[in-house]
Amino acid sequence: MLIYVSGGAGSGKSAFAEGLVVQSGIKERFYIATMEPFGEEAAQRIARHRALRQGKGFATCECPRDLSALPLQGGCAALLEDLTNLFANEWFSQRPEGAAERVLAGLQYLKDTAALAVVVGNDLFSDGLPYDGETLRYLRALAALNQEAAAMAEEVYEVVCGIPLRRK
Repeated sequence: MLIYVSGGAGSGKSAFAEGLVVQSGIKERFYIATMEPFGEEAAQRIARHRALRQGKGFATCECPRDLSALPLQGGCAALLEDLTNLFANEWFSQRPEGAAERVLAGLQYLKDTAALAVVVGNDLFSDGLPYDGETLRYLRALAALNQEAAAMAEEVYEVVCGIPLRRK
């Protein structure tokens, strides 16, 4: 089963996603971390997420790109944190062409391998700011990827102010 969880920064989406995995009762739990630790702010966010997961039975797998090559045990629970970072890593450090296809292949791999795959995505589309052409191209591709991930998922949640709203 694939569950897609989306929300803005600080919305509570990560805590909700972790809760879904823990409440599943699946003992073999993998946290798939996609953020590359560039700079102090990223290091602080990573440390915060590690502290929040402590004691919940997650084994952490660092996977900033090429999700479909990650060796996972069949029947496990996998939490991907997060789709936005994974896509940015594929887009900017690999190449934009085929980035969405590579990420979608990885999501299909998670769906096929894990008994439960929970994917967290970020809402980057509500700020109302104008963007230059290249940034707008990336954001449009990310929006299309989010739509594809939601279409693949059996359940979709949007978390707003700590409140999960089931959308599918």
